[in-house]
Amino acid sequence: MIDELPQGSRELERAKIIGETAKIPWLALQRFFAAGKVIWVASELDLVEVAWAMQQDDVQRVGAWTEQGELAPVSNDQARRWVAADSLLWAVTIKPWVLVQELATDSLETDPANPDA
Repeated sequence: MIDELPQGSRELERAKIIGETAKIPWLALQRFFAAGKVIWVASELDLVEVAWAMQQDDVQRVGAWTEQGELAPVSNDQARRWVAADSLLWAVTIKPWVLVQELATDSLETDPANPDA
């Protein structure tokens, strides 16, 4: 969907979401998890692209990711593992949701907005 926007608009929207994306300890997200507001994003997906699709209410793409098991509410098992490991996650808020993605295992510095960097 970002690809369908004029180049300047697409870059502006992506830059805004990138600016709102940060690493955060799982423990800091506990109250959002308790409220059922935290959504896990599979590492194969571009966190920024998923955030944009949700922001634009792109039901088709979000539905496809959900059906493929690449996008889902954080499970109790995931939450327990992240607490035990004191995990740091990538996160971005697309109200009312907080999207989270595990850091790449090959590098703690891999940025979901720029995976090739």
